[in-house]
Amino acid sequence: MSNSFIIDFLQVGSSKSGDAITIKTVVDGVSEVHIVDGGYQFTGEKICEHIEEHYGVTHRINRVIVTHNDGDHAGGLRTILEKYKVDELWMLRPWEYADELIERFKRWTNVDNLKKHLQELYSNLYALEQIALEKGIPIKEPFQGKQIGNFRVLWPSRESYINLVADSDKTPDTYSESAIAGTESVFGSFKKAVSRLIAALWGEESFPASDTSEENNMSIIQYASIDGRNILLTGDAGRLALKGAAQYAISIYGKVPQITDFQVPHHGSRHNVDTEVLDVWLGRKLDRPYAAGEYKFRSVISASKEDEDHPKKVVVRAIKHRGGKVSTTEDGPYAFTYNMEERKGWGPASDLPYPEEQEAV
Repeated sequence: MSNSFIIDFLQVGSSKSGDAITIKTVVDGVSEVHIVDGGYQFTGEKICEHIEEHYGVTHRINRVIVTHNDGDHAGGLRTILEKYKVDELWMLRPWEYADELIERFKRWTNVDNLKKHLQELYSNLYALEQIALEKGIPIKEPFQGKQIGNFRVLWPSRESYINLVADSDKTPDTYSESAIAGTESVFGSFKKAVSRLIAALWGEESFPASDTSEENNMSIIQYASIDGRNILLTGDAGRLALKGAAQYAISIYGKVPQITDFQVPHHGSRHNVDTEVLDVWLGRKLDRPYAAGEYKFRSVISASKEDEDHPKKVVVRAIKHRGGKVSTTEDGPYAFTYNMEERKGWGPASDLPYPEEQEAV
């Protein structure tokens, strides 16, 4: 029996970008449905409509995975947990590690009070926990090495996650304050200055020096290999997370797998990747572009058409430099498919043109 999969990257129904991913796999005759992130709260109903129409789901989902706390990833999953029987919920809850974190805080001396504080700060995760507890849905920890169906977690390790919580700009009263200046606030988006564009030749890549926030680097990174199709799902992971995931991949596979289906992290932000990280995961830059219609791997960027800040041109360029096809959700949902029947009305995804400019650092 042939193995197959479809990974759908849905539009989240907002002028701001977000992630809502539905997955159906059939491996060794076993069919499973997963949801990874759910966009905003109002995105939940769109996900329900999608999986009922295209997957035939009526009451049960095998697994729900929350990559991190942000409302454009976790919000819509409330609807999913409330509406369906969910076999497993995979997410990391900072308050579960309060007894290990307590010594790293300046003004917190009571573990129970710290737990409440973290539940308030990570309110999207806490809301999902409450629904899961009420419905008896098992909550599992997606730490490095855990197997989630056909996917293996490559990041974060338990130690790395606890360090990121302690260092996060959500918790500035820890002893180790290392919030990254100039990145997007975890409490919401603020208006950024429009980047100045400069002309650039093939192969030139100009990334800013700073990584994304600790919050984004908490994102769960998942990897699956199905019949030689190597899939990497990244959430909003940044350079720290992607490097850590690569190191772990080498420790268990002997090398970094050659990715064929790549989710570009954080809607194509230029603070999440750089030349070094992309060299590791996607290979080194080509001397010249591939011919039209040819590519080495597929990539997708979850970005709303109205979101002028995403994706960044330097990120699109960098993926093209490594032979990637770059598709987005700007004009409609996008799917990585393998051995699945084509859907009526779903045409081939367009490939973004190569930008002749990039953002000035």
